[in-house]
Amino acid sequence: MDSSQSPSLFGTRSSKLKAASTRLKLSQYVVLALVAICAPLGDSCLARGMRQMPSISLDHPLALVSAVFHPWIAAGIVMLICFFACYLTALSWADLTYVLPTTAFGYVIIALLGRFWLHEEISIYRWAGIILITLGVGFVAQGPSLTEQTPDRELTS
Repeated sequence: MDSSQSPSLFGTRSSKLKAASTRLKLSQYVVLALVAICAPLGDSCLARGMRQMPSISLDHPLALVSAVFHPWIAAGIVMLICFFACYLTALSWADLTYVLPTTAFGYVIIALLGRFWLHEEISIYRWAGIILITLGVGFVAQGPSLTEQTPDRELTS
């Protein structure tokens, strides 16, 4: 057994290297932040734009097509496309069980946008739910972004 594989109080050298390689880079944190920000911004833009449009029903699909050209709705669509690109990027290097809770932080952002930008009333129960979501995201963020594959699992996949 060489010194790189000898166990120590803090684990083997290879386990330390694995842990270091699973840490997120700054660019990956930026992508996660964009995932969390772009979806609520896009949804808020869609809501603001649709409030300025007359009521639309599915009986008149051309009204939906014309809504796409409203500036707020177009901005919302662009933001949602950015969200989707960042979401797919994040899924390429992190587990779904890590990325999806990160997108759940968007519920906090959407509540703040709804309250202060769209002037929606938010009940105390909704704020309590938002606090619970925030706490849950904090718990998920404490773990690694990518689960390690065990040797048995790697061989079978």
